[in-house]
Amino acid sequence: MTMRDERGAAATELALLVPGFMLLLALMVAGGRIWLARGAVSEAAAAGARAATLQRSAGEAEAAAGRVIDANLASASLVCVDRTVSVDTTGFAKAPGIPAVVTVSVSCTVALSDVLLPGMPGNVSASAVGSSALDTFRGRR
Repeated sequence: MTMRDERGAAATELALLVPGFMLLLALMVAGGRIWLARGAVSEAAAAGARAATLQRSAGEAEAAAGRVIDANLASASLVCVDRTVSVDTTGFAKAPGIPAVVTVSVSCTVALSDVLLPGMPGNVSASAVGSSALDTFRGRR
């Protein structure tokens, strides 16, 4: 066998391997984005619940939770196609001395359409719930 018989073998091998490597790279990028989105949404829900419990009234708590969630998602560079925030402030109706909790639910739909991977969904949803206890003996309105 001479060198002349193997002409083009490297190009053929490269042509067969590159698409596989590109698919693997796209899968890693998509998986990382999904993982980061879920982590950011979880952190935003927890931070929103903590911020809500520092307020004195249910209205102030909802506004504070919304601001903190927006800031957390922006600092994580997470762009939500569709975002839902729900703040359960029924704990503010309880009298001081009775334990109460504020619960924040965050849902974010993240676009994956720019990741060119066959079979990859266009969007993926990430959601989380965060809870934080109100100070038992602090006044509430």
